[in-house]
Amino acid sequence: MFDDRSPIYLQIAEQIKNDIVTGALAEDEQVMSTNQYAAFYRINPATAAKGFAQLVDEGVLYKKRGIGMFVSPNARDLLRTGRRDSFFADVVDPMIREAKAIGIPLKDILQHIRTYGDA
Repeated sequence: MFDDRSPIYLQIAEQIKNDIVTGALAEDEQVMSTNQYAAFYRINPATAAKGFAQLVDEGVLYKKRGIGMFVSPNARDLLRTGRRDSFFADVVDPMIREAKAIGIPLKDILQHIRTYGDA
């Protein structure tokens, strides 16, 4: 489940974000408590709490006092917008720069995408 590439609390936050983006967790759905999460994955509850706190700070989760944590109503749209922006900045823009540098016309890139997309 967890790897050594980044802190566990960040991996927890990323996993929950992925579940929201894919629809595995719906808006206003309750998520596992930090203690349940910690017991299930055999991690320190403080580590789980840190990941959940980050998601609350980002507006992805919200707390209902005495009840638990829930997926924010706009979380999926918020996350998809952020990922879309990152995708263009981290993937598409560098690809276009490299294509220009090595002389690949934009029309060839678009044709390749269309062909790959139909496969």
